[in-house]
Amino acid sequence: MKSGFISIILALACCYPQQAVGAAAGQKETPSAAQSANGELTSTQTGVADGAQSPALTGERRPLYRLRKSDVVEIDFTFSPEFNQNVSVQPDGYINLRGVPQIYAAGLTIPALVEAVRGQYAAMLNDPEVAIVLKDFDKPFFTAGGELAHPGKYELRTDTTLTEAVMMAGGFTSQSKHSQVVLFRKVNDELVESHLINVKEMLKARKLGEDIHLRAGDLVYVPKNAISKIRQYMPTSNLSLYANPQAF
Repeated sequence: MKSGFISIILALACCYPQQAVGAAAGQKETPSAAQSANGELTSTQTGVADGAQSPALTGERRPLYRLRKSDVVEIDFTFSPEFNQNVSVQPDGYINLRGVPQIYAAGLTIPALVEAVRGQYAAMLNDPEVAIVLKDFDKPFFTAGGELAHPGKYELRTDTTLTEAVMMAGGFTSQSKHSQVVLFRKVNDELVESHLINVKEMLKARKLGEDIHLRAGDLVYVPKNAISKIRQYMPTSNLSLYANPQAF
């Protein structure tokens, strides 16, 4: 009888830590939210839009550059300099290589292109050693539009946040809607994602950790009137409406 009682106690002790871990995991997965002045709950997590994880606003913090059309790269073969060449990414995304089939390079990182070139020349050269340098490329940029002092296109030279982009564009005008700044980001060639940011509340609460870091091609739009019902996803063709401040 006594041994049976001890067995029950040990079984309960083993189960308790598992329940505690499960409760902690459940708390960790719960997204944070803040209550706005009108009583509505709004997400405070970076990369969360309308209660759902954003595919474009999450991911790598500092992703490697990916080749684009018209980029120029220098390919050097350490032990076979006769194959050294400068090539550009054609409008169709391919690069033409000397003596081997062409490679689709658009969207590749430099390390990925190195491996692709080595693979193409492996049949001609024994374990080719290849170095590739990006010589010319379209400078990364972002566009700022709407109620800003100096809307326009700006080079994205360093790591830049949304509030820094607003300052680069001259800051808000007296008619801007600080609480409804919109960030448009391409998900792919046919789809754009929109993310609504309450910059006024973020700065007031000093929550700069929620300040979104821009990527090349982003569009920051500061509206004059309420734009809270903007669609999260839309065709890329609609972006020109927000990029042109004269339309408002």
